[in-house]
Amino acid sequence: MSQTMLKVSGLKVAYGGIQAVKGVNFEVHEGELVSLIGANGAGKTTTLKAVTGTQAAAEGSIEYLGRNIKGQGPWDLVKQGLVMVPEGRGTFTRMTITENLQMGAFVRKDKEIDADIEKVFAIFPRLKERRNQLAGTMSGGEQQMLAMGRALMARPKVLLLDEPSMGLSPIMVDKIFEVVADIHSRGTTVLLVEQNASRALGLANRGYVMDSGEITMSGEAKALLNDPKVRAAYLGE
Repeated sequence: MSQTMLKVSGLKVAYGGIQAVKGVNFEVHEGELVSLIGANGAGKTTTLKAVTGTQAAAEGSIEYLGRNIKGQGPWDLVKQGLVMVPEGRGTFTRMTITENLQMGAFVRKDKEIDADIEKVFAIFPRLKERRNQLAGTMSGGEQQMLAMGRALMARPKVLLLDEPSMGLSPIMVDKIFEVVADIHSRGTTVLLVEQNASRALGLANRGYVMDSGEITMSGEAKALLNDPKVRAAYLGE
């Protein structure tokens, strides 16, 4: 059986008196692409923030590669290979594309950074064409590519993607999901958080459905995609 890369048990997160995440449990195994779907406000982003140390967890455990990481800062987790592409991209707008990619490798000390930048450019040719352009002058889709490329520069063992298709044109959505599939096919374990349930489950091995801070369904992605409840709630059928 493949190694459990990420295991979340009984996770609870609160904002003041509001319970945003209510005892969530899920696992991601080595080599998998797992999708976490749900409507806006379901608690998906809050869950990722708790996993990556940018939001405190009130209760529960978070294990990465069999070790408890609850309470660790995001910079420590990036060093260990747990890397997130945040909702809204978060690019350094006054830096060039190349400088953004270099920032993705900030925690690395090896001599292969330039070679990895070229690998990112191979995945995203548009970034190579504009390597000296300021990130803030790019379109939303281009900035999403850059945010994903920057995350890859940290050489993630587990890549967490938070709503990568949000706000993008249909053509750019196609491109982003194509790239997610490509990254996964190269051996990176992926946890994909998405409102676009059909596309997310279409790529995934397994899926979890989140509603009002709780996991309400889980299983093989194809089974969830064909489940009448999922189709009614998230696919408009």
